[in-house]
Amino acid sequence: MSAPVSKSPATLHDVAREAGVSLATASRSLNGSARKVNESYRLRVVEAAQRLGYTTNLFAQAVAKGSTTTVALIVADIADPYFSSIAAGVIDAAGNENLVVTIAVTGRSSERELDTVRALRGQRPKVMILAGSRTTGSPYEEHLRAELSSFEDTGGKVAFISQDAAPFATVLLDNRGGARDLAIALAGLGYRRVAVITGPAEIRTAEERLDGFRTGLAEHGIPLLPEQIIHADFTREGGYRGTQELLASGAPVDLIFAVNDVMAVGVVSALRDAGVVPGQDIGVAGFDDIPTVRDITPALSTVRIPLEDVGRHALRLATGTATDAAAVQQAVSTETIIRGSTPPRDATAG
Repeated sequence: MSAPVSKSPATLHDVAREAGVSLATASRSLNGSARKVNESYRLRVVEAAQRLGYTTNLFAQAVAKGSTTTVALIVADIADPYFSSIAAGVIDAAGNENLVVTIAVTGRSSERELDTVRALRGQRPKVMILAGSRTTGSPYEEHLRAELSSFEDTGGKVAFISQDAAPFATVLLDNRGGARDLAIALAGLGYRRVAVITGPAEIRTAEERLDGFRTGLAEHGIPLLPEQIIHADFTREGGYRGTQELLASGAPVDLIFAVNDVMAVGVVSALRDAGVVPGQDIGVAGFDDIPTVRDITPALSTVRIPLEDVGRHALRLATGTATDAAAVQQAVSTETIIRGSTPPRDATAG
């Protein structure tokens, strides 16, 4: 018995012949050309394409038009709820503009971020959104900006979610102001012996939050000594190991501030494993207000960033559909959220 003969996929030429129209008319009918096609011809082409099982070649369209209908979102870690929440906002806004989102992960590596941007340029996305914190002293930053400038010169659009990334559109996060407000609120609850678990010194988000928290404490006359600051990975495991290091030092503390919520979850786990009751023996606070921290016990005090709105703002700034699209930057306000992990200190002190 002979093997069945495979049938080649239908081509645009096949569709044109089936519909009885020119190749140019078939192309304009299916590929979203700005040139109008007679409606009766367009319907004939669409019906012929459906009968033949023809699908448009998106890459060929990208070559012809200069871009696809995709948005490339570049994040540090998609497993981190901070980035997945931002992604949800980008996807929601992109859907309203008939755009499709692809996600690339850098692992917080500046070199990998640059390599990713270079690779994505070849796929001709309409928009690139970079959601990771900028790093201080990165040898790749100048090359990254050059790649992104070239991308915009060929019609692409870029947006950052981070610190000031002028001349590119940027959604600015008030890391310093949010951390300062949190410190003031916690000082008002009676906390005086404070430690901070922060990220690597080169991550600007971590340093801004540390700086803002230190400023807020100083306004209440509370010092933050070098030995009360632990640098660790910007992850749950980093928060866990940083807390172990802090406890091993014997430093007397009544509050631990972790500069992001994922690290704060690690802090809570490390305290429990050491026989310390979070929120009762030592208060814990974080930053970001990812959904997870509202459900852990005790619920985590933190600084709320409207993460999904941040993603929406970034997409709209890049595409020019934001209501204030003339602005290159858009700042996002924060809100201090006090929950059970930081009760008033006079209620828990012995």
